[in-house]
Amino acid sequence: MTSRPLPLRLRLARLYNGQGLAAIRFQFALMVIDLAIIAFFLAGPYLRDRPSYLVLDYLIAAWIALELVAQGAASGSVRRYFSRPMTWLDIFVLATLLFPQWLFNFAFLRVARIWAVAQRPVFKLMLRRLGLREQGDVVTAFINLFVFLFLVTGFVYTFFFYAEDAGTGFIDALYFTVATVTTTGFGDITLPGTFGKLTSIVTMIIGISLFVRLAQAIVRPYKVTFPCPECGLQRHDADAVHCKACGHVLNIPDEGA
Repeated sequence: MTSRPLPLRLRLARLYNGQGLAAIRFQFALMVIDLAIIAFFLAGPYLRDRPSYLVLDYLIAAWIALELVAQGAASGSVRRYFSRPMTWLDIFVLATLLFPQWLFNFAFLRVARIWAVAQRPVFKLMLRRLGLREQGDVVTAFINLFVFLFLVTGFVYTFFFYAEDAGTGFIDALYFTVATVTTTGFGDITLPGTFGKLTSIVTMIIGISLFVRLAQAIVRPYKVTFPCPECGLQRHDADAVHCKACGHVLNIPDEGA
């Protein structure tokens, strides 16, 4: 007796959320494509004047639209799907790709797709395979800081340096962002007006917070995420036998490595 093929929605759900061999290969392929798209976004200031730019722009738009439909089918719940911030971010990124002449001011949001790469199950699997499972918090903190740097760089470039030469303007925006986030404050490049000052203030406050978060992740002892059945404490030492909060006996899974 031949088995009936799985419905498309269920197959997509298994590919997007599963951890089988086929799902891992599928997610890895998506991650490679996402990284290529992010590279295109970062290189945008250098490519925007070339005839092939709009061709690549619309091809990426078609891909993101297809992925949005596939992810919606895989989610199984329209409400849950549209409650995800990344769904709305991808929709907005799609709009900036379809209407680049009108929405170029928001193109910097495309860099946030790096977060989508880090959320895929295959990303955590790769960390384990590379022996970086214990550094998961460090990697996450670094990605948050990296995304913030390029989000601010894109914002500063779009609103303050867009009229300059593409290469020089983007480098100036990146230089200003790094100098501001690190509170170095050379002062050779500053943003004009009240809007520029407010941008600098927000960049410094959020940037230094992310730097501190990264430093904490690097120096603090490694802990595993395992909710205590008694009090709900989430983080424990990897070799903990009892919960530090309530003393309940824990049974933390161990890979034996």
